[in-house]
Amino acid sequence: MGIQLMGLAHARQKLQRTLSGRIGSALATSNNVPKGHIAVYVGEGNRKRFVIPISYLNHPLFQDLLNRAKEEFGFNHPMGGLTIPCSEEYFINLTTLLNCS
Repeated sequence: MGIQLMGLAHARQKLQRTLSGRIGSALATSNNVPKGHIAVYVGEGNRKRFVIPISYLNHPLFQDLLNRAKEEFGFNHPMGGLTIPCSEEYFINLTTLLNCS
C-alpha cells in the first residue's frame, strides 16, 4: 500500500510538472494547442489554463465535470474557452488519476 501511495505521489508530481510545462508553452503561444489536445480553464475565481488530451473527455469522472460546466455556464464560457467549475487541486488530482489509467 505504501509503495502504491509513493508511486501515486510521484505520478502526481510528474503530471504537475508536465501540466505546468504545457501551461507555460500554451501561454507563450496562446493559439497553439497540440493536435489531440484541448485547452480548459480551471479554478475558482482566478482561473488557470490547462492543455489536456481530448481522450480525457470520454472518462466518466471528466464527463461529470463537463455536466457541471454545462449547468453552470451553458454555452457562455467567460474565459472564451471551456471553463471547468472545480478547484485546481481537484482537477490536478483527476488528471493524475486519468494519466495513470
